[in-house]
Amino acid sequence: MAQDPVTGWKLPPEDRARLLEAIPPHFTNLVADHVTLQTGTGADTPLPPRTSATVLGEIDDGEGVQALVVAIAGSTSRPDGGTYHITWSLAPGRNAKESNDVIARLGWRPLSEPVAIALQPARWPRRAQ
Repeated sequence: MAQDPVTGWKLPPEDRARLLEAIPPHFTNLVADHVTLQTGTGADTPLPPRTSATVLGEIDDGEGVQALVVAIAGSTSRPDGGTYHITWSLAPGRNAKESNDVIARLGWRPLSEPVAIALQPARWPRRAQ
């Protein structure tokens, strides 16, 4: 187990496939698999409950980070001050942790139609940087 695990939710395969059809990845490194609640958690950190969410918007910085903005319980705001999102795709050399910075710097564009998704509680090791 990595020293800095992440707690949040995984995107079920059927919802991931549906979103990939609707929102093509712009960059070669496809992530498109989770929504972070908290980093730096441990095995004793409780998992969040299973939940539904709504994909509201998208951002692409044009330099290698594409992310989808997600609302959980009607809010896009994470408890740590970040924004709930799914890092969608990345260019080589870019990292998923950059998505929050891109959203904070550039904002996001609403989708023409919000997309409802399910989210499954999960814990996973932080990806190597």
